[in-house]
Amino acid sequence: MTRRTAFEARDVGETGLRTAAAMSRPAPPGTLFRAATIDDSVFFAALYASTRAEELALSGWPAAMQAAFLAQQAAAQHAHYVQYYGDADWWVLERNGRPIGRLILAHWPSQHRIVDIALLPEARGRGLGGAILASVIAAAEAGGKPVSIHVEKANPAMRLYRRLGFATVEDKGVYDLMMRPAAAPGRVDTAGLRPPVS
Repeated sequence: MTRRTAFEARDVGETGLRTAAAMSRPAPPGTLFRAATIDDSVFFAALYASTRAEELALSGWPAAMQAAFLAQQAAAQHAHYVQYYGDADWWVLERNGRPIGRLILAHWPSQHRIVDIALLPEARGRGLGGAILASVIAAAEAGGKPVSIHVEKANPAMRLYRRLGFATVEDKGVYDLMMRPAAAPGRVDTAGLRPPVS
């Protein structure tokens, strides 16, 4: 029998997995997290495209070619995440009933891994990412676990990760594997973070 991930299963009760749908996740003010469903695949493709559009615009390719390439890359990323992180919690961040971001979070015995955290352009730079990361860190620290994430070296959010205590533990070429060690429970340093703006 092939195991279905929480993301692939419309009826979460069909899975024997711990799923996002069976839990709640704290969200920044004015937003809420809900468990992802198969119906979110169009949003996930658009979200992926929004994270790459500026970079791809420099290619000089025609718009149709850029769109096709982004769709192919989004599908490849999704297939990779489902294959390697199918047991992770897949969350969609919403504001006023409209999806604005996602968080894919794996809970491993040794650590919590942020598989993906992404926000639409209009939701970036408003403190939401920092608030989400602080929540992830607090939950990991409550269990005495570090938090890890792969971050592109040129990602502007690199400064935020470093401010929150993440450090590069492995150079993966284009990406750095970053880790934030577990500290004493309840001691998340959010100095320098601004409160989220709705």
